[in-house]
Amino acid sequence: MSAPTVEPPVTTPAAQPRGTTGEHVAPAPRPLGSVDRPTISFELFPPRNPQAAPRLWATVRQLESVHPDFVSVTYGAAGKTRATSRAFVSRLLQETSLSPIAHLTCVGTSRAEITAIVEEFLDEGVRSFLALRGDPPAGEPDWRPHPEGVETASALVELLREIEARRCVASPSQAVRARVRPLSVSVAAFPRGNAATGGTRAQDVASLLAKQEAGADFAITQVFYDAEAYLGLVAEARAAGVVIPIIPGIIPTTDPARLLRVQELTGVPVPRDLLDHLGAADDELERHRRGIRAGVDLINGILDGGAPGVHVYTYNTHEAALDLLEGAHLDGATRR
Repeated sequence: MSAPTVEPPVTTPAAQPRGTTGEHVAPAPRPLGSVDRPTISFELFPPRNPQAAPRLWATVRQLESVHPDFVSVTYGAAGKTRATSRAFVSRLLQETSLSPIAHLTCVGTSRAEITAIVEEFLDEGVRSFLALRGDPPAGEPDWRPHPEGVETASALVELLREIEARRCVASPSQAVRARVRPLSVSVAAFPRGNAATGGTRAQDVASLLAKQEAGADFAITQVFYDAEAYLGLVAEARAAGVVIPIIPGIIPTTDPARLLRVQELTGVPVPRDLLDHLGAADDELERHRRGIRAGVDLINGILDGGAPGVHVYTYNTHEAALDLLEGAHLDGATRR
């Protein structure tokens, strides 16, 4: 995830009313000004088919109401959602107040192909990218990297910077616009190492440092379920010389089936006690409340530890994401 992300089959719960944080009493809002308040952001993925579009856009409008700092839009492995991702990002730019970040993967793609994709996004007005290596295709043991491709996220960051610099040299007008709206490049971070590839936290810290040196502006983490995972990553990264902001990626813990699917795809284990706690709920509403309480406690722990904000993996639904922000006093009323 966003950070490297996954798009599991959506198991749609019944819509829950806002304010379903149950008996949980969140700490009082932090006394922050409008400048130093925590950032909030969301991840979305383009509609899988035309029938899914209306529901997605209803979600977009709900999320827009809390004035997020940005939203990220996923990009399928090997560019399989290239057209729909670009169309979705373009519509977000034209029809909403949201600031989209376009995901970009490089596994199995040539430099020329990546350059063409980036040029398309830039021509649409996109000024922010999340540069990801991406995963090799599943079930293809004989798969080999593209001989003229980009093999690491840090190399992809460098390529993005090269493309932007070339465009500015070629066009004085573009150079002016680039100074008004500088290109922003974010990258992924893994609180306990990239479990999907067997990587360790130390290896990810080294990778994060390389991405920073290549020109990354900030990082978004993969999912995690305890504050120490995030705070430990930040501490090690800072000790290694990483200075860019590291935004924690949070998944609403209200749907056990989705959590298990995310575990399968990312290799990040869901705590057994969390699954048991959710499973012991008497009904779906109580399960939702329990999941929100757990998520609010996690957010409070990381914000108290110095996190700059939260990035919520929505899975194209808004109810749990907004309840989570409300419980943590990060909803629109507090932010405005």
